[in-house]
Amino acid sequence: MLTLRYAPPSPYVRKVRIAADLLGIPLKLEAADTVSPDEAFLGQNPIGKIPVLIEETGERYYDSRVIVEYLDHHAGGGKIIPREGKARLDVLRLQALCDGILDACLLLIYEGRFREPAMRVTKWVDHQAGKVARGLAYLEAHTPPLDRLPNVGQIALACLLGYRDLRFPDQDWRKDHPKLRAWLERFEAQVPAFAATRMKPE
Repeated sequence: MLTLRYAPPSPYVRKVRIAADLLGIPLKLEAADTVSPDEAFLGQNPIGKIPVLIEETGERYYDSRVIVEYLDHHAGGGKIIPREGKARLDVLRLQALCDGILDACLLLIYEGRFREPAMRVTKWVDHQAGKVARGLAYLEAHTPPLDRLPNVGQIALACLLGYRDLRFPDQDWRKDHPKLRAWLERFEAQVPAFAATRMKPE
């Protein structure tokens, strides 16, 4: 069985877990501490980031975009990532956009978590917040369809919106993004793994 080194709050881990569930691929979950990673974990991924997927042979794959490619190939290919052409590029572009917005969200979290208030840089915070705002506005104006078997871009979008709920509960993205709100409601109704991987805000 494939092993996934993970931490439950990670939206990138959630993307992999939902993809695996949709593809019918069981995963053995093994927690990893990325703040104080142990030597064994650093041997699995030298930069100490999750998720990491480990084959029974010991072969390791990271990051989430590589792992979902692996899972799609493992399931026969062309399931959640189109095989070629514009369809493939469109799906990968949507995934890249959502992951990029998530990267900005994480930088905002880290700024608040690891830097003392007096040391925080307002210009830097505003820069990251601007990426999030522009990205969500673009997605509201260009809300993607929802496939019967959601593709990896659609999975990434659901994980992005879920992460906003988890880490930014005081910033209600739904109010200004009704199309995305309706889209996420359809996704959640269609994909049980979304609810199964949800964490409550702290």
